[in-house]
Amino acid sequence: MVVNPFKKDEGKVLVYKSYQRLLDQWGIPVQEKDVPTSYGQTHIITAGQSIHPPLLLFHGVGDNSALMWIYNISELSKHFYVIAVDTIGGPGKSKPNTNYNKNFDQAIWIDQILQHLKFDSINIAGVSNGAYLASYYTITNPSKVNKMVGLAGGIKVSMLKMMMLFLPEALLPSSDRTTRKLLRKLCAPNTSIVFEENEELMSHWTYLLKYFNNRSMMFHKYRKFTTNELSILKEKAIYLIGEFDRLSNYPGAIEELERNKITYKIIPNAGHGINHEQADRVNEELINYFGGRNP
Repeated sequence: MVVNPFKKDEGKVLVYKSYQRLLDQWGIPVQEKDVPTSYGQTHIITAGQSIHPPLLLFHGVGDNSALMWIYNISELSKHFYVIAVDTIGGPGKSKPNTNYNKNFDQAIWIDQILQHLKFDSINIAGVSNGAYLASYYTITNPSKVNKMVGLAGGIKVSMLKMMMLFLPEALLPSSDRTTRKLLRKLCAPNTSIVFEENEELMSHWTYLLKYFNNRSMMFHKYRKFTTNELSILKEKAIYLIGEFDRLSNYPGAIEELERNKITYKIIPNAGHGINHEQADRVNEELINYFGGRNP
C-alpha cells in the first residue's frame, strides 16, 4: 500500500490551496514540476536564472518548500538557480509510491533528482531535517557537492529533544492558538511575530498540524556518521545555528561539531525557525558562502 502523507483528502486540498497562496507571496516567477524517481514523483520549485550556480534546498519535517523559503527565495534567486524540493513523504506536493515504503534511500533519491536535472555538481542547503539530508548527501556523494550549509541542524540528532519540544502541542487539537504556542517554543523570544503577522503562513501551519500524517516520514532513517565521513563535512560544510534553538544549540551538539572541527556559526536572536526569524542574515550568509562575496 502506498503511504499517504495526509490524514484526509479534504486536508490535502486545503494544504494545496494554501501552498499556492504562499507561492503567490514569493513575489517572483517560479516554475513547478514533478521529477520521477524510484520512490515516486518529487515536486520541485525552481526560481532564478538557469545560468546561475544551482542551489538545492531542503525543508524540514512537517513543512514544505512553499512555507520554508518564503522569506529567502527572492534574494537567493538573484544569485542562484534555486531548486526547492518537497521532501518525499512530507506534506508538500511530492507523491510517494510503494518503493518508498519498502527500500527508501535518501542519497539515491536526491541523486536521481540531480540526474534528472542534469547537474554534475551543486551547492546544497537544508533546514532541520533538511540539514540532515544535505549532510547525508554530501557525505555519500562528496564529488557532486561543492559546498553545503546546514540550518537549524548539526551532526547530532536527538529524537528525545525533538519530542519534548513538539509535545504536547503536536497532540492537541489543531487551532490557531496551538500553532502560536508551538511557534513561540520554536522561535527566539519575540521573533515568532514573523510567522504570526502572516495570516496565510499561520493558516498553513495549522493545516499541516491537523492533516499531516507524521508516520509517512518514518521511512526517512537517521544514522550516526563515522569520523571519516565527518571529515568530508569539515572540508565542505558550515552549520548556522540559532542562539535559542533548543534542538540544535545544546552542549552535546556543539561539542560534536567542535570535536570534529566542523565550522559553525551561532546566529543571534534566532531559534529553530532561523531562516524566517533572521531571513536577511541567513540570506547574506548563504550568498557569501556559496557565491564567494566577501563577508
